[in-house]
Amino acid sequence: MRFVKNIFFSVVLLFIANVVTAQDLSIQLKEADNFEKQLKEPEALEKYKQILVLNPNNMKALVKAAELNVMLGGKELNKNNKRLYYETALGFAKRALASDMVNPDANYAMAMCSGKLTDVEQENKKIVALVKDVKMYADKAIQINPNHAKGNYILGKWHYEMVTLSGIKKIAVKLFYGGLPDGDIYKAITYMEKCKTIEPYFVPNYLDLGKAYKEDHQPAKAIEVLGRLIKLPTRSSEDVGLKAEGAKLLESLQ
Repeated sequence: MRFVKNIFFSVVLLFIANVVTAQDLSIQLKEADNFEKQLKEPEALEKYKQILVLNPNNMKALVKAAELNVMLGGKELNKNNKRLYYETALGFAKRALASDMVNPDANYAMAMCSGKLTDVEQENKKIVALVKDVKMYADKAIQINPNHAKGNYILGKWHYEMVTLSGIKKIAVKLFYGGLPDGDIYKAITYMEKCKTIEPYFVPNYLDLGKAYKEDHQPAKAIEVLGRLIKLPTRSSEDVGLKAEGAKLLESLQ
């Protein structure tokens, strides 16, 4: 009888511990979200890291940690510091993918981080491998969930960048890819328009969609998209710079 009681109390204590942990996790996720809304990205990142101590496979925290490292890296002027942020972001994305290979968010995070690393990588073969990874993981994200907004955005941006490649990246891709990949400005616009429909407040998508319309010689469409961009709410500190860039592009088209 005592043995049965001990088992019962152990089960009860374990249940209580799990409930407390779940509650604590929920509170910390809310705190991290509040930091993001206040445009306090470094504090949000630290909170997501704390969450990952409690729950190492928490998908939201892993993807958010990847996104925030990318965002903070984008503000760095020092290329080495920028690379460190992007490589750290890729580390979180890899953890997310290892946790669930068929999760669209995890695949999107891999595509996003790979794309950012192409901006700082110097070795030609690695640039090409990263370019291929962007396409592969973005494709997987929208194969799993065709309505994944950011997956559609990343895939659209990939097509846009393959059409507009220049400089060392273009040389590297042509040399080691066996020619330029099949970038398609129509597909770029289609994917980014879909992202706009699914996630109408995602600032980066509007800026790149405006650029794509400009590249496709559709200035009226570009003006329309960029006009909407500058009126969007600011949801991250990154949005401030992107909206300013969009305003300059809009002015040049008018």
